[in-house]
Amino acid sequence: MKSPVISLQDAALTLRGNAGPVNILRGISLDVRRGETLGLVGPSGSGKSSLLMLMGGLERATGGRVEVLGRDLGAMNEDALARFRREAMGVVFQSFHLIPTMTALENVATPLELSGAKDALDRALDELAAVGLASRADHYPAQLSGGEQQRVALARAAVTRPAILLADEPTGNLDGATGTAIIRLLFDLRDRHGATLVLVTHAPELAARCDRVVQLCDGQIALPPLEAAE
Repeated sequence: MKSPVISLQDAALTLRGNAGPVNILRGISLDVRRGETLGLVGPSGSGKSSLLMLMGGLERATGGRVEVLGRDLGAMNEDALARFRREAMGVVFQSFHLIPTMTALENVATPLELSGAKDALDRALDELAAVGLASRADHYPAQLSGGEQQRVALARAAVTRPAILLADEPTGNLDGATGTAIIRLLFDLRDRHGATLVLVTHAPELAARCDRVVQLCDGQIALPPLEAAE
């Protein structure tokens, strides 16, 4: 049996608050298979986004172990972790996180330029075309609708051909029709690049498209992993 792409072993996350330590995640053990689509669901404050951040190395576990593609994220320094994330992962956030002073094309090209790719702009334009935004390449984020900004964010996440795509409420700031289009694009990108996809969502229709659904409650896995509805 192949090793999991993502493996959490008794992972915990405790943050310091004004009133003392706050246990965000408690004893999470979970494996994600190569090519799988995993949905993380649960009520607000249950730890879904924090778990996604642990998987992406954007938060460091304060207990247990997090391995991605066989690498122990806790053993990496910040520079090594940033390089690994840039090469192996694409991340999509609810609030887009585009750089406002850069055009759509420049935003998408940024991960490639940071890795020294010579053809960064050409590849970025191809990825914008794949999400239907080649004609908007020279527009700045403020000149784009919310749906267009999220499509730029999807293109940026996919442009490096990452092994893993992480999406945190990718339709949370969008209306129903636009959100449906983003869901379709997200799964198209997954299929086109063969990536493993982990996403946080409150949307039942998005969770239903996943191969497996994990429900969180109070920082723990509430139920055994569920198979998504056919």
